[in-house]
Amino acid sequence: MRRRRIMSMLGGLTLAAALALGAGPAAAAAPPTEFGTDWHDPLTAAPPVATPHTKSCQVTIAETQFRDYTPYRGGYAPPKGCGDRWSKVVLRLDGKVKGRQYDRLGYLHVGGVEVLRTSTPEPSAEGIAWNVEKDVTRYSSTFRSAQPVEMLIGNTVDDTYTGVIDVKVTLTFYAADTRTAPAATPDQVLALDTARVTTPRNSERLLAEVYATGSGGGCEEFWYLAVPDPAAYSCKAQAGPNREVQIKVDGQLAGIAAPFPTVWTGGWSNPFLWYVVPAPRAFDVQPVTYDLTPYAALLNDGRPHQVEVSVAGVPTGQAGWSTPTNLLIWQDSGRKVVTGALTRHEETDPVNSTTYKPGSPELRLDAHSSHRLTTAGYLDTSQGRVTTTVTRSVAGDSVHRWTEGENTDALKGSWHDEESVTTKGRGPAVTDRDDRTYTMDGTTTIATDGRLRTVITLGDRADALTLRGARPTAFSHLDDTYQGDAAWTMNVPRDQRHAVGTSAERYRLYGSNGCYDRSLKTAQGALTQDVRHC
Repeated sequence: MRRRRIMSMLGGLTLAAALALGAGPAAAAAPPTEFGTDWHDPLTAAPPVATPHTKSCQVTIAETQFRDYTPYRGGYAPPKGCGDRWSKVVLRLDGKVKGRQYDRLGYLHVGGVEVLRTSTPEPSAEGIAWNVEKDVTRYSSTFRSAQPVEMLIGNTVDDTYTGVIDVKVTLTFYAADTRTAPAATPDQVLALDTARVTTPRNSERLLAEVYATGSGGGCEEFWYLAVPDPAAYSCKAQAGPNREVQIKVDGQLAGIAAPFPTVWTGGWSNPFLWYVVPAPRAFDVQPVTYDLTPYAALLNDGRPHQVEVSVAGVPTGQAGWSTPTNLLIWQDSGRKVVTGALTRHEETDPVNSTTYKPGSPELRLDAHSSHRLTTAGYLDTSQGRVTTTVTRSVAGDSVHRWTEGENTDALKGSWHDEESVTTKGRGPAVTDRDDRTYTMDGTTTIATDGRLRTVITLGDRADALTLRGARPTAFSHLDDTYQGDAAWTMNVPRDQRHAVGTSAERYRLYGSNGCYDRSLKTAQGALTQDVRHC
């Protein structure tokens, strides 16, 4: 594919509260016939973070401009007047940029803990503004004391790329009161800034979250299109497009996950697809989460242990993946030391297959991968023995078709990630099941006159179920679907591109907490529909 290799808000919510938010922005009645020099500010169909009706306190933790690759460094101090056991903590990033600029990747660290990974929209000449909201309540232990702050959205500003990125980031703390309890959060959050870590000796639950992104402008930004030798294509990898995010404890595989096929706002050679509605998760990168509780007994011995994250399938020595990692730790308040054992570690042999079918005019690569891992362990806590069993399976299937010269390039793929965590103590066993599916179906063509067109559909779907014994106690279903069709003329001045494009997103989330359903549609940069269905 001839493409520039350049660079959603999924915050926590109560669906019933989201329903009370009212209608969205008014839609344009008559869109222009083609893109002009300005367009609607970026927005997504995802719900805002639902918040309680309690006293709130706001703290600004960063307010700066990004012109280069120098990080912003500042300080954070806890809010005054809202206590230190909050019911909700919400991060909000407000950004603006104008001129000419690529999409850029960014991160925000508080006390070394990664609390946000994001990317930016591409601006118009007149300028755009956007915002990102995220539920960051789980990092409350970090926010209870003064911390250094580091933020970077790497940027280049020169005579060609003129867009300076302005950002302001705030944290809003919602107090607990007699009717609203403090949120149940980890006792500690540790940034895995080195491969060796020492955890508290009374850890009784341990999660790792990895903000895994293929990015940086190289082939791993489009890992799902990679092909092995002898296939003739511009992005090569021995494993083809098969990728798996892995975490190991002392060299033993402790968790597997399917990476999310993120598309940034310059992706698929066609920024006109994403000017108003970005692809799912582009503004708020969601971390891959692993339950490492079966390994807590091993880690509780007071010694440093090796905890490492890697991406299987990346060619040796090739860069392109970022995997910042946080460890979320719950401690047993009734014991100084919690002991136990890892009792089970079973994995299937990983399947990574590719089949190349040369031909004329079409070349084709079929890829398949699958892997399954089960771990289990027990802990003797102050509440008795607790056994945790984690089973996770991942699979990917894709068909990649292209022509010589890559003037036609098409991919249809799906990636599945299923996890089951069962905890058994004194009462009935509790099982949490999470079944995720990511889909991509896109085609880019370049005509002989230089007219480039991309048609693409992206899906982010998830089903969650909680069982107490055999009885369901909570469930949810998420379906976030993006559709886009955009075309423009390459290798001509900007005013001769005659770009056109439509995009649509529908975000549906329903379950035991209620229903949220919102649809957006755009044409040539104008918002033509914003509908709430629930």
